[in-house]
Amino acid sequence: MNKSVFEGVCTAMITPFTENGIDYASLERQIEYQLAGNVDALCVLGTTGEAPTVTDEEYENVAKFAYDKIAGKAKFILGSGSNCTAKAIKKSVLAQKLGADGLLVVTPYYNKCTQKGLVKYYRDVCENVDIPVLCYNVPARTGVNILPETMAEIAEIKNIGGIKEACGNMEQICETARLINGKTSLYSGDDNLNLAMLAIGAKGLISVVSNVAPKAVSEVYKAFVSGNTQKATCLQESMLPLIDVMFCEVNPIPVKKAMSLLGLGNGYVRGPLTELEPEHTEQLLSIMKNFGLKTVR
Repeated sequence: MNKSVFEGVCTAMITPFTENGIDYASLERQIEYQLAGNVDALCVLGTTGEAPTVTDEEYENVAKFAYDKIAGKAKFILGSGSNCTAKAIKKSVLAQKLGADGLLVVTPYYNKCTQKGLVKYYRDVCENVDIPVLCYNVPARTGVNILPETMAEIAEIKNIGGIKEACGNMEQICETARLINGKTSLYSGDDNLNLAMLAIGAKGLISVVSNVAPKAVSEVYKAFVSGNTQKATCLQESMLPLIDVMFCEVNPIPVKKAMSLLGLGNGYVRGPLTELEPEHTEQLLSIMKNFGLKTVR
């Protein structure tokens, strides 16, 4: 089987809510906005999508809705990780049934596990599905770090499609890249490190900022892979203020507010998240306008 899920840019999509449930009208507009921005894949119901706060019924309904709207125009990736292996397996099996091209499976969190436990976790998930599985390493949020030697072992599992790496440690990432080279794919999970990750062989970018600027992120990737590193660098540098403000508070608080400022949602987040602070909203609005994004205010 082809273990890679995609090459290029994948948007880690937000999930638009209202106080009463899912905002499907906004979700449809957001999918259309992404497809118009020429992204290569969409990740639905991942960490940025506030997956831990959705019910089982909402998970299935959102996945079905997104699958129908994406309609093969981009790769469809579903988040299916959990801090309970049985739940991760159940979600992964359902995601495959619902038509996902691949799965994004975050490491266990809070109750955590050992490095040996990580290998078993991903092996257990992979033994129950046939589609590619992306590991997601984000220790700042989970408290668990997939070490390079561990990822090298995980990469041997037949349908591991790669790792979304967001540990923030380039020395570690370089070692992971070396150890998995030829076995599975490396993906950037940190917008600030997109160029650095591409330079060491990343197959693509799984991006938060591409929610608001899909064309710009896609242009960075295309410029780099075409050999125009100078253009890619200039484009990436122009995005740095936008990237930074997307993380002025806990993700996805700022990006959901940004989407509302584009007229593509209402910015509503589910508890325990809270609405973006007013001073950060003004900062966000100013940076978005300076970047050339058309806002509704």
